Amino acid sequence: MAVSVSRAADITSRALDYRAARQDMIASNIANADTPFYKPRDISFEDTLKTKQAEIFHDKSKELKMAQTDKNHLATQSESSSHIATTFFRDGHMARNDGNSVDIDVETTEMSKNSIMFTALVNAKKKDSAIFRSVIEASSKVS
Repeated sequence: MAVSVSRAADITSRALDYRAARQDMIASNIANADTPFYKPRDISFEDTLKTKQAEIFHDKSKELKMAQTDKNHLATQSESSSHIATTFFRDGHMARNDGNSVDIDVETTEMSKNSIMFTALVNAKKKDSAIFRSVIEASSKVS
């Protein structure tokens, strides 16, 4: 069992995993830019991370709960109850004559945005671990 140094460490690790998966998916889209009938794919994980963040930090949900007026009615299920990122086809781009709808400009822009977010998460993890390392070093000097 791994010991978490902070409540945010788990969510940061998950975000890094999702960002790495998204980078692979975007790279696959670029690699298939000339494949006939290829549709670009993407991964959505922001809602999953928000749900996990609310669980970790005990945020109160701002969701309006539906009343169950009869015990025989089915219970409501939240769409965000799943902790799994969803993969989807990115639509909205004109398909070329060969049916391929990969737009290199969109893919490189998304890859750049994703790389920046990945780097920011890595820096946040480094800063978080540096704080705990300095506390440990300071406590060892006191003894």
